[in-house]
Amino acid sequence: MNFDLSPEQQLIQNTARDLAAREILPHAAAIDRSHEFPRDIFSRLGEVGLLGVMLPEKWGGAGMDALSYAVALEEIARGCASTAVAMSVQCSLVCAPILHDGSDAQRTRWLADLAAGRKIGCFALSEPEAGSDAKAQRTRAAKTPSGWVLNGTKNFITNAPVADVMIVFATTDAAKGSRGITAFLVPMDTPGLKVGKDDDKLGIRGARSAQVFLTDCAVGDDARLGAEGDGFKIAMRALEGGRIGIAAQAIGIARAAFEEATRYALERKTFGQPIAEHQAIQFKLADMRTEIDAARLLLWRAAVTKDRGGRYGSEASMAKLFASEVANRVAKEALQVFGGYGYLADFPAERHFRDAKITEIYEGTSEIQRLVIASALLKE
Repeated sequence: MNFDLSPEQQLIQNTARDLAAREILPHAAAIDRSHEFPRDIFSRLGEVGLLGVMLPEKWGGAGMDALSYAVALEEIARGCASTAVAMSVQCSLVCAPILHDGSDAQRTRWLADLAAGRKIGCFALSEPEAGSDAKAQRTRAAKTPSGWVLNGTKNFITNAPVADVMIVFATTDAAKGSRGITAFLVPMDTPGLKVGKDDDKLGIRGARSAQVFLTDCAVGDDARLGAEGDGFKIAMRALEGGRIGIAAQAIGIARAAFEEATRYALERKTFGQPIAEHQAIQFKLADMRTEIDAARLLLWRAAVTKDRGGRYGSEASMAKLFASEVANRVAKEALQVFGGYGYLADFPAERHFRDAKITEIYEGTSEIQRLVIASALLKE
């Protein structure tokens, strides 16, 4: 297997790395403290083509592949986890479904602006009673002569407080179960749509999220994304791709924690020598590096499998499961390397520790990933 990136992929990686180092990392701690969405930074991601990495040039994108997206997102997450998850939602959960299932009119209306960062999207699947069990949608869409009327509540919707458009999943025929769920593209200024107060989260604080309330929210039939009843299939396809993004984000967080712990270990002295000279610290650093590299290999395999057109759901779940758990182990050990200073908000270790946790939860918990992996292997 060739592990070398192509020149085009290296260019994407270097572009993201340079942007993260110069324009994102210096602001990451302030973004975390203020809980403010980094709108200027997000616009810069669009300007340099990172929000449209996987979109064809016809629709305003760079025409690159999933591996290019994965290496770029890792670099952005190395700089700021909040920025990375907002990027992941935009690319994996909003642009990808519109590209795959949207009409040409919907693609024309939204994709170029989303790719350029002029518009922001969000993905509304989770509900108060429908998290891991996404089939249990209580949001309803009733057919009318002119379109649809939506009623329901969506939960934990990343980007909702700053978004311009939302992909909403709603039950249109309860008797059909998962085949009775339909997707809709709903502008955020649609009457009857209200965004609740921001969630006050443990980590990724700059990636703003909130509940969204739909009350007699009327949309035309041209707002329907894909065929009636295809909503669950659209959501699951988007989440499969999204898991590649979350794996990349988790690796970026782990890298940040590891690199800062390594730097600190070389600078901090105890008993007359840098703590990096102590075997206990060396073992921690060795384990961190090994697990990060192993997670990246799983991520790249999932991305390449997707790029080759194969079924990649199990591979994406393995990458997401392992990378997210690695991120949490690495962030924990990095904080331990910093010792008492790691517990202070003045140092980045505690931020990475907080940011890492969510990667085991959103876009499918670790428990759900294990179910997906087990289901696939038992059918082999």
